[in-house]
Amino acid sequence: MGNALQQLKVQIGSGLLSFPVTPFSADGSKLELKAFSNHVGWLSSHPAAALFVAGGTGEFFSLTPDEIGELVKAAKAVAGKTPIIAGCGYGTAIATDIARRAEKAGADALLLLPQYLIGAEQEGLFRHVKQVCDSVSIGVIVYARDNCILRPETVQRLADACPNLIGFKDGYGDIELLTRICVTLGDRLTFIGGMPTAEVYAKAYRGAGVTTYSSAVYNFVPELALSFHRALIGGDEARVDQLLRDFYYPLIDLRNRKKGYAVSIVKAGLRVIGRDTGPVRAPLIDLTAAEEAELKRIVDNATGTRAAA
Repeated sequence: MGNALQQLKVQIGSGLLSFPVTPFSADGSKLELKAFSNHVGWLSSHPAAALFVAGGTGEFFSLTPDEIGELVKAAKAVAGKTPIIAGCGYGTAIATDIARRAEKAGADALLLLPQYLIGAEQEGLFRHVKQVCDSVSIGVIVYARDNCILRPETVQRLADACPNLIGFKDGYGDIELLTRICVTLGDRLTFIGGMPTAEVYAKAYRGAGVTTYSSAVYNFVPELALSFHRALIGGDEARVDQLLRDFYYPLIDLRNRKKGYAVSIVKAGLRVIGRDTGPVRAPLIDLTAAEEAELKRIVDNATGTRAAA
């Protein structure tokens, strides 16, 4: 692994991560790049270790390869020193095409989301991830979830074969498997928590050896997200538990009401703080007006609690 990749690997593991939403026009037909640039600039003004552009919360699954390149380019123009990691995925041919586009647009690394539709044997997953890594010179983080559940020996093979594989993000939630991977790989990779609303898993993941996680709520309450992260790494369990009770648990109760709300609730959160980034794209649906009002009460209560703490 080259020095630049090693530095990026360390940087990613050094603090909180997040993944900006993608603003769309009112009918969802086009990107709103000015709004996106404003949003990324705002997030970059807070101390995130890196930002994932066109990730899951950025509606990667609803974007075209051209749009992903546009988003990366726009993010790099305003992010300053904050590394920009581009979403990548689908079948191997499309994933390698997106990877090359993202590298050309200036991405510092890739987040390789699971392949489309099908499960595969470990040998097939190895070949898929390796081909994406081989297609670029920038860093790659593999996202283990859904159709891409990697065994420790496969992750080790990939780490040996791909010098630019710098990270492993877990969205599967099997702590025993994750611990095996962390122990097997040691410090070869940076390990990232990637379960939906990662904060509610953060204590367990930290015990398994995961040093960081990606926060969706950083999109609309960055100070609160950073406060939780500081309390977690500082061992302030009372503060962690308070924020879980006052904010995160009510949030996930609302999130769990409908499929796809893990993304929709983040855009709704931006609306309730006055930073509207437009609707979600189909097949997702937005929160109802009543649910959005409920979200506003949750946010107002938590940020009021934060200010008083």
